Amino acid sequence: MSAAGEASSLSPQARKLGLKPGLRVSLDEPPDEWMLDNPPPGLQPTGHPDPADVILAFVTRAADLAPRIPGLADRIFPAGALWIAWPRKAAGHQSNLGDAVVRQTGLAFGLVDTKVAAIDTDWSGLKFVWRLENRTLSSGP
Repeated sequence: MSAAGEASSLSPQARKLGLKPGLRVSLDEPPDEWMLDNPPPGLQPTGHPDPADVILAFVTRAADLAPRIPGLADRIFPAGALWIAWPRKAAGHQSNLGDAVVRQTGLAFGLVDTKVAAIDTDWSGLKFVWRLENRTLSSGP
């Protein structure tokens, strides 16, 4: 299947999140009953502390964000994606999180944001990756 054909067969949510068959994907602290909407076949579920190509982490309070980022970022090193999802105020949810707080916190840990999206009707998300200059591993002494 061509890349264009493969992309068109993915659900809108899978396209937004960059989910493709064969990727190692982790849902970190999802709400009860939350599931990916029609995920592509062949995703490889992974959990903490295993490495992942894509992590979707759900956060509801600003105070919980910074303590979680280092461990999550380590799991996507060097070239994975970390989505931080927070409750959408447009959907009537109350939260002290928004894209500015999430962005500022992620940047402080050496990540760079590359995309913002509505994950679904209840969750917004910001995608982070490691900055290019931070992707090189030390070869040791």
